[in-house]
Amino acid sequence: MAELPSSAQVVVIGAGIVGNSLVHHLAQLGWTDIVQIDQGPLPNPGGSTGHASNFIFPVDHSREITDLTLDSVRQYKEMGVFTESGGFEVARTEERMEELRRRMSSAKAWGIESALVDKDFVADKVPFLDTDQIVGAFWTPSVGVVDSLRAGTIMREGAVEKGVLVTVPNVEVTALDVEDGHIRRVRTDKGDITADCVVIASGVWSPKIGDMAGVSIPLTPAVHQMISVGPCAQLAEREGEISFPIVRDMDTFCYERQHGADMEVGSYAHRPILHEPEDIPSIEQARLSPTEMPFTEEDFDPQLEQALELMPELLGGEGAEIRYAINGLLSLTCDGWPILGESEVEGLWVAAAVWIKEGPGVGRAVAELMTHGHSEIDISHSDMSRFYTHQKRREHTRLRASEAFNKTYGIVHPAEQYSSDRPQRTSPMYEREKELGAEFFETVGWERPFWYASNAPLLEEYGDRVMPREHEWDSRWWSPIINAEHLAMRERAGMIDLTAFAVFDIEGPGALDAVQRTCVAQCDVAVGKVIYTPVLDAKGGFRSDLTVMRLGDDHFRVVTGGAHGMADRAWFARHVPAGTTLTDRTDEVSTIGLWGPRARDILAAVTSDDVSREGFGFLTCREIDVQGITVLASRISYVGELGWELYVPMGDALALWDALTAAGQEHGLVPVGIGVYGTTGRLEKGYRAYGYELDAERTIVEAGMQRPKVKAADFVGRDAYLAQRESSPVSVLCTLTVEDHTSASGQKRYMLGGEPILTRDGGTLTDGHGHHPYVTTAGSAPSLGKHLLMAYLPPEQAQVGTELAVSYMEELYPVVVAAVDATPLLDPANERVLS
Repeated sequence: MAELPSSAQVVVIGAGIVGNSLVHHLAQLGWTDIVQIDQGPLPNPGGSTGHASNFIFPVDHSREITDLTLDSVRQYKEMGVFTESGGFEVARTEERMEELRRRMSSAKAWGIESALVDKDFVADKVPFLDTDQIVGAFWTPSVGVVDSLRAGTIMREGAVEKGVLVTVPNVEVTALDVEDGHIRRVRTDKGDITADCVVIASGVWSPKIGDMAGVSIPLTPAVHQMISVGPCAQLAEREGEISFPIVRDMDTFCYERQHGADMEVGSYAHRPILHEPEDIPSIEQARLSPTEMPFTEEDFDPQLEQALELMPELLGGEGAEIRYAINGLLSLTCDGWPILGESEVEGLWVAAAVWIKEGPGVGRAVAELMTHGHSEIDISHSDMSRFYTHQKRREHTRLRASEAFNKTYGIVHPAEQYSSDRPQRTSPMYEREKELGAEFFETVGWERPFWYASNAPLLEEYGDRVMPREHEWDSRWWSPIINAEHLAMRERAGMIDLTAFAVFDIEGPGALDAVQRTCVAQCDVAVGKVIYTPVLDAKGGFRSDLTVMRLGDDHFRVVTGGAHGMADRAWFARHVPAGTTLTDRTDEVSTIGLWGPRARDILAAVTSDDVSREGFGFLTCREIDVQGITVLASRISYVGELGWELYVPMGDALALWDALTAAGQEHGLVPVGIGVYGTTGRLEKGYRAYGYELDAERTIVEAGMQRPKVKAADFVGRDAYLAQRESSPVSVLCTLTVEDHTSASGQKRYMLGGEPILTRDGGTLTDGHGHHPYVTTAGSAPSLGKHLLMAYLPPEQAQVGTELAVSYMEELYPVVVAAVDATPLLDPANERVLS
């Protein structure tokens, strides 16, 4: 066994699939002094990697997870440790078949060969499955199994052979030393290691290790039950570990996976069984391994009965018995995403809550982040810095993980809301909004009204202009009241609670340099100017898009969406020089949006300050007095209407809301939900949104957001952006209109997002990145009477008038390209905004 070095360039804590992948990719990227430690023995130190069933289904509704999975499979194949078996996701109900049709949309969008098949097709490949139990299935031939322990050994030993890695097993971490906000040392029971960079890749133990440095890693160890039944006569004569396709019995939340002469049966249907990292037994205490907990038979009994229904002759055959049964631990987070990136402690990185199917892809992405500051695959949803304080509570993680566990194979609507641990954060207007019948959606803890039942009378006023949806799935977590509120705002005025905005101030002598360095747009502007700007990474991909207000010579206020607010704050903080401060004002400032053709009349009724077109120009901000309340008013719009964002201390927000409500009665003011702000209003104006149209794999040019000039001041991504401007885009963001919604059943259907864009006859399109076009945002455009889709198209299809199709639930609907740049379909001259 190697001796523990006293220093290293980087220490990786963990020798599971993630840690092994990481040291491999760090070595590939030129790191030369890597130390890897693990509390257990090699090659199987006792983590989740050692007991996982190790099969991989590549199709996920998330592009990020799919990209990581496909990259991992590629790496596994290169190492010769992947066996392709094919896989079925079988449906026992018609409702599940409908979900499998949605799964086909994702498969087509990500370019993964899949098909919906009948019972006979399944029986031909899995003859011991009772097809009377199913109505059909989703077939993916590229499904397979991986020897993850062998893969980890290959990657780890490759780095050792390069002479850049020392791996030391059986080493217990006892402390992490942090000095001046930077990681300095890893203390262990075998000695201490000094290092400027440390990565926690410790799976279910990651929270325990993070706590040593004062860093919260909000994941919880959770049980996944699995048994192995055998020997099974139908499997015994087959060569190799697996020769039959893997079966996911989706409606019972179980899977059946051949392993030699045995059939493994795993379940996500039992009660959530969670553990604390500190309570996981030590290697000495564990009967099998620390993450293979004692089996609780009573939890599994119902699933065993269902598995016997599906495969009665095989699982119930003579001589077949349960030979192995565990409560295996895996990692779950409060939002279902991995936890990747640098923590608030400089130099301390985390790569946790990662499954076997994503391990090598995550290893490569995190190694690229550590080396270059960006990764080829966009992993922004998994960003370590995304969590707000309440999300870091272990109780929150446990509650959300408990709620999500039984949805692992569930039919989950794209807009589906968590119900646990709510409410966490409410705006000052919350009680008023409840009185108005607000339908609250939650975003990073904030309760945000998406529509108001009090606006139901508008449905009669606007009739079919509200574009009602007939199908339950299309209308789930949606209401035609959203479109009615939209029309009322367009015709009169609407008021929107935007308290969920993340707000932070940058102040001090280096404030201008900080925002200039971070933002693409020119920030050296007059005090009182408002700047909309993209934020890029070094390769020229989007990190964010947000607004900046110059409130003083050395004072800038950054306002960004709540969902990505903490990640934006962390990014800006990395660029704030000494002597300059970044202060988070999110919990201090409430924001109210007031928009519509009568917004000026309403605001003028409550203030004596000049809010005229001449006296308060677009993209300017200043303080005004509203009935004794000091309000920072910013004339900007994300809905394409005249109006303001009004920033006010939390303690004054309700009074401002009530004052506007009273003044707005004679002008037809209505409360408006986020359904308008986030979808219908912005779609009609062609406004892009981070996390949808804008991500780290897209460019300003592809998004149609380039400006005539590029500022002289340097900023992150400037060189890449200049190069992009000189090249023809290989993908172009377009807005498309759906021309006919009628399905084969005669019912009208409305896309929700994520669907593939195809040729009119169903042919596949591919852009210059090798990506297939898919819908980034879908939603109503009530002012236009159209359902709009945004999608990146190959340049040859990105022409106004091009006729294409969108595939929704395995039916084609005709669409037409309506815009190929940022010119909005509604009010292209922006007269409404500038009036």
